[in-house]
Amino acid sequence: MDAKFKGRWILVVEDQPLVALHLADTLMRAGASVLSAPTLQEGLRLAEHPQLSAAILDFVLGRQDCVPLCVRLTDRGIPFVIHTGYAEVPAACRVGLIVPKPATPGALLSALAQILA
Repeated sequence: MDAKFKGRWILVVEDQPLVALHLADTLMRAGASVLSAPTLQEGLRLAEHPQLSAAILDFVLGRQDCVPLCVRLTDRGIPFVIHTGYAEVPAACRVGLIVPKPATPGALLSALAQILA
């Protein structure tokens, strides 16, 4: 358990089930509570959680990108990490810390700790 994540609610928006499960497991082992969403719509719904601390977002979710989610999280003042295989992301998502795919869960935890600091 890591004191940086204890009591934190982290939103994971990822459309690849195995990646999402592995990341959620890593976050829970670090002490975080995890909300998981496989779609943009579900991510937008969970982004309204009153205790949300931060998010890790896959940039492309099926045929959609996560720009609306980046905008909503920014409006709420919730920091986020973009986990993407794309070299360029729109300006609305560049407020977040960008971690290129593939990344280890440890690298994503480090990025998350950085935005929560």
